[in-house]
Amino acid sequence: MSRARRIAPEVGRILLGLVFFVFGLNGFLNFMPQPPHEGAAAAFLGGLAASGYFFPLLKGTEVLVGTALLANRFVPLALVVVAPILVNIFMFHAALDRGGLGMAVVLVALEIALAYVHRKAFAPILVAKSSKDESRAADLEPAPAE
Repeated sequence: MSRARRIAPEVGRILLGLVFFVFGLNGFLNFMPQPPHEGAAAAFLGGLAASGYFFPLLKGTEVLVGTALLANRFVPLALVVVAPILVNIFMFHAALDRGGLGMAVVLVALEIALAYVHRKAFAPILVAKSSKDESRAADLEPAPAE
């Protein structure tokens, strides 16, 4: 295996981890000012902020995911947890605020690439029926008539 093929997943994991760790912390510490949004994007974000719980939950999750990715611990779990966040980031920028669409595409690409690298960890949950379901179904079948 070439050196680049070995290093690329590590670089991707660190980049994704840094983005979520830094932007998650920024949600609490506000060290990077956020640009103002207009129209539907502002209304959407205002509604989320008005709930009172959503942004602390989101930013806390981002910090935890970023920490896991940076520490190279529980990476497949971190990828599963961050996937719906990334879908929402992508859809927000695709539908409401095109300004960050490029970054959203890069983040989704990193997520997909890392999920591919860790595909063996996802194999057990990507089966149509588990062996447990099949054995349970056999237990429920009536006994053959004698």
